[in-house]
Amino acid sequence: MALADECPVLNSALSTKHSTLAVGIFGGTFDPIHYGHLRPAQEAMQKLALAEVRFIPAATPPHRPPPQASAAQRLAMVELAIRGLPGLRADDRELQRGGLSYTVLTLESLRAEFGKTPLCLLVGADQFRSFETWYRWQEIPALAHLVVLNRPGTTAGVLPAWARGRECADLQVLREAPAGQLAFLSVSPQDISATRIRTALARGESVQGLLPEAVLDYIRTNQVYGH
Repeated sequence: MALADECPVLNSALSTKHSTLAVGIFGGTFDPIHYGHLRPAQEAMQKLALAEVRFIPAATPPHRPPPQASAAQRLAMVELAIRGLPGLRADDRELQRGGLSYTVLTLESLRAEFGKTPLCLLVGADQFRSFETWYRWQEIPALAHLVVLNRPGTTAGVLPAWARGRECADLQVLREAPAGQLAFLSVSPQDISATRIRTALARGESVQGLLPEAVLDYIRTNQVYGH
């Protein structure tokens, strides 16, 4: 499906000088964090002109098995991975809150902190397809824009009913309102997964180039994943 040339709910005549830098939200278990997380987030930050991207480790993800590394270990690995990378920040609010890490609760907390600043929730294509299974998913578009990170050349396909009329091809428009839009952003494909890394570590295989050296050193030093 071709995306709309404009976002119909907003005035396309708004000038750039009135736009506000948006904040990106990137959640996950980060068990461990790797370049498949970092590189798409950096691309999104550049293409969307985001002020920053918040990496928010989940305490207990509701749709997948519990993480193998502890909350403290995963937060430490995120902090090591983003050290020295401008605009990337670690945010431990879900770990502090504990319990099941529901995105809507995190976005409510961020909205209370950021006021009317545009928030862009960065999700993968698989997450987008399962969006209607999320806890209180109907409330999420009122709290943040949804930005789906796709492989280049991927089309949006048939949009679900809730998404129709929200799709936006002009990324500038995401900075003109706090929330409510849906955008599809092409990012470089990364054939990396945390499962692949954990399996390789358990087998004593090399994971060089899949995650930052500082994170790998932490895993070795602290014997995370039984390494």
